Amino acid sequence: MDGLILVTVILVVIFGTFAAVLKRYRKCPSDKILVVYGRTGKTSEGTTRSARCIHGGATFIWPVIQDYQYLDLTPFSIEVNLTKALSKQNIRVDIPSRFTVGISTEYGVMNNAAERLLGLRLEVIQELAKDIIFGQLRLVIATMDIEEINSDRDKFLANVSYNVETELNKIGLKLINVNITDIKDESGYIEALGKEAAAKAINDAKKSVAEKDRDGSIGEANAQRDERIQVSEADATAVEGENRAKITIANSLAELREKEAEANRKSTAAEKVQAAKALEEAYVSEQEAEVARAQREKATQTADIVIPAEIEKQKIQIAAEAEAERIRRVAKGEADGVLLAMEAEAKGMYEILTKQALGFEQIVKAAGGDANQAVLLMIADKLPELVRIQVEAIKNLKIDKITVWDSMGSNGSSPTTANFLSGMFKSIPPLDELFKTAGLQLPKYLGEATTPTNSTLTEDLSDEESQTTQAEPVEDEFPWQKG
Repeated sequence: MDGLILVTVILVVIFGTFAAVLKRYRKCPSDKILVVYGRTGKTSEGTTRSARCIHGGATFIWPVIQDYQYLDLTPFSIEVNLTKALSKQNIRVDIPSRFTVGISTEYGVMNNAAERLLGLRLEVIQELAKDIIFGQLRLVIATMDIEEINSDRDKFLANVSYNVETELNKIGLKLINVNITDIKDESGYIEALGKEAAAKAINDAKKSVAEKDRDGSIGEANAQRDERIQVSEADATAVEGENRAKITIANSLAELREKEAEANRKSTAAEKVQAAKALEEAYVSEQEAEVARAQREKATQTADIVIPAEIEKQKIQIAAEAEAERIRRVAKGEADGVLLAMEAEAKGMYEILTKQALGFEQIVKAAGGDANQAVLLMIADKLPELVRIQVEAIKNLKIDKITVWDSMGSNGSSPTTANFLSGMFKSIPPLDELFKTAGLQLPKYLGEATTPTNSTLTEDLSDEESQTTQAEPVEDEFPWQKG
């Protein structure tokens, strides 16, 4: 019986010891730091260790000589509304911010936390950290200009993080995050800097837009200029082709006329070849002069109208945007209209002179290459018109009444009537004299100039006079003699 009791006691002691051992073996969660304090041994320097910190893993806590507590690693946020902090430029600024802080797990820093924060409430830890952050934040602001604080936020945050974390590590805390919500100053300096930056950004944007619009306008003008050049070249090629076709047709018609002229040469060539030859050189020279004048006028019009219009158009485009575009198009239309009108006039004159020269050339060829014959040919063609003009000289002379007293040539001279008619015919310009006045000579086959005599006229009028008797005074009077 005593043995059974003894065994039971031994088993109870063993079991209790085992249970007590298991109870003193502590595991450290990942979100906590296990702080073992009491008799924890000595440091490498030989000093007594105040506590032993464990993050992760487990350890055995000796009863009586050791005990333990946990430090929570959960981060906590601290709102720091710093006001009227003095900057390096002696400008007071307000910097509302929020700091996220937690107990550090770094070796050495954990011991600081175990020594200074173990057993403190979270509110106390927050107030302690807040005081440290206030002091270091003021210190950082005092070493920086307003421009650096406002524009270079990375540098400002780096300085704050470095200073604050250095001081927090002394009590076992670690700075996790810094969030600066806003920066203001009493004098409005930062706001003015912001307005200046905004205005500069707006002006830069406007300048960029204006430059892009200018580049677009210049590009459009260059494209239109290239289009005009290409269209003008195409039109010139088309006109050149049309002119060649017209020349071919004219040559074909010229050959036809040449064959017809050859067939009729015996009857008409002798008259027209002389006139053509005389006028050939004059018209050839005139043609060359007109062609040169047309080219000079075309070049003058191009230099005086088209080129200044283009230069003025480009100046106006650069000087103003929308208004320049409108003025450029008006100038472009007017310049093109003038240029086209001048080109059309020059081409028309050139065509007329070319056709006249070809006609004269064919007349000279028909006259066998003799210019004198060609001139006579053309003059003979105009003879009916010349005779008509001579006839017109006395055609419209109106003689209502004539009173004739004629002695019938009793003294051997011509009758008075014959002398009157002879004088009248002498008043008509002789054809030969008309030709000489023009610097030409009447062909011999048209007759030679003769001076009519009184005897000839008397013979021509003898038949008429023989039918009359001694002339009697006519009773009728001229109209101005009546009354």
